[in-house]
Amino acid sequence: LHLLVLAQVHGQGGVKFQNWAKTYGSSPELYFQPTSLEELREILDMARQRGKRVKVVGGGHSPSDIACTDDFMIQMGKMNRILKVDKEKLQVTVEGGIFLSDLNVELSKHGLALANLGAVSEVAAAGVIGTGTHNTGIGHGILPTQVVALSLLTASGDILECSESINADIFQAARLHLGCLGIVLTVTFQCVPQFHLHEVAFPSTLIEVLDHLDDHLKRSQYFRFLWFPHSENVSVIYQDPTNKPPSSSASWFWDYAVGYYLLEFLLWISAFVPSLVCWINRFFFWLLFSSRVENIAVSYKIFNYECRFKQHVQDWAIPIEKTKEALLELKAALENNPKMVAHYPVEVRFARGDEIWLSPCFQRDSCYMNIIMYRPYGKNVPRLNYWLTYEGIMKKHGGRPHWAKAHSCTRKDFEKMYPAFPKFCSVREKLDPTGMFLNTYLEKVFY
Repeated sequence: LHLLVLAQVHGQGGVKFQNWAKTYGSSPELYFQPTSLEELREILDMARQRGKRVKVVGGGHSPSDIACTDDFMIQMGKMNRILKVDKEKLQVTVEGGIFLSDLNVELSKHGLALANLGAVSEVAAAGVIGTGTHNTGIGHGILPTQVVALSLLTASGDILECSESINADIFQAARLHLGCLGIVLTVTFQCVPQFHLHEVAFPSTLIEVLDHLDDHLKRSQYFRFLWFPHSENVSVIYQDPTNKPPSSSASWFWDYAVGYYLLEFLLWISAFVPSLVCWINRFFFWLLFSSRVENIAVSYKIFNYECRFKQHVQDWAIPIEKTKEALLELKAALENNPKMVAHYPVEVRFARGDEIWLSPCFQRDSCYMNIIMYRPYGKNVPRLNYWLTYEGIMKKHGGRPHWAKAHSCTRKDFEKMYPAFPKFCSVREKLDPTGMFLNTYLEKVFY
């Protein structure tokens, strides 16, 4: 029987892995799509015997090299079942490989929903918590705060059940695990009864929003705003639960023909004439964001939105009280340096503090400030100055980078940023003493 099982686990060679934005990629020696725990154990045995490292990947959406490896890659897409729906506790237990896009639809059949979701749902449950995916809403934490239990297959082949009451330390590490503690087999999410959201977007100015930030945060449960660099323009977005029937003012023409194709074309031209960016940002604000727009739909359809096209992003969390100062500094830096261009939008979101060791919101309510540079038709637009200026401002204000996004931080930075960093390291070293789950990205984090 043992031989039979061995024969079933065959990795593919010659697979090229690329993330969604095609900004990072790698060529794993072997690529596996296991369907069972036995197969996973076999792969880990094989890796141990051959001295290979292992990287587990979900939807591959992270705009960084956090999932890249040249050794063994395990794609969990075939381990994607819903294992249990607990109607009384409003909890759901799923396999780590399930995409949130499938989970949203299934939950809705049971009259349930996740209280908060990121912009994209083509991501695996285990990956979402691995990098600390977040959305917005000062009453809501990052997505991993919705996890009440999980199970972990460690490098040695043991399974650890983790929750607030069992293996509590490992639980606080594994809720944001960076893919370096083992393979997340199952995740139990705390859900809420299904709900509809009413989204209202309306124009404002940067100074109005920053001066009345507290009012906005109180007024809407999922409040965010988009600032259009090189201008005063802001689009304020409120999303709140409603009992009204679904309705939409969106149109394919404006969202796609204009918001996607025209934008990509104009940004491509601006790669040759950078001074156009300032005009493009204003033009699109006027075209798509200067009038009030409303949508009502089931929650996950409002939370999810188009990321348009390929892009580089950075997203740091700073203490919420630093929001105004940091954003005005970024604005001043762009004004003082006419050569530095910034695509729209700078997206500003808010999240509640938590107790997860490597959460950017660890023990503090936070503001996430997301900057973006698109890659029109795959063309890279120079961004180094903008990137470094932004990182400098974020660091100065006590920022912590989003784990899935590109950043230039190393272990020294993380030791300063995260009080619980040494605790996480000791759990990691205990669970994976030989570094089977490390890769280049993680070496910069831990060494």
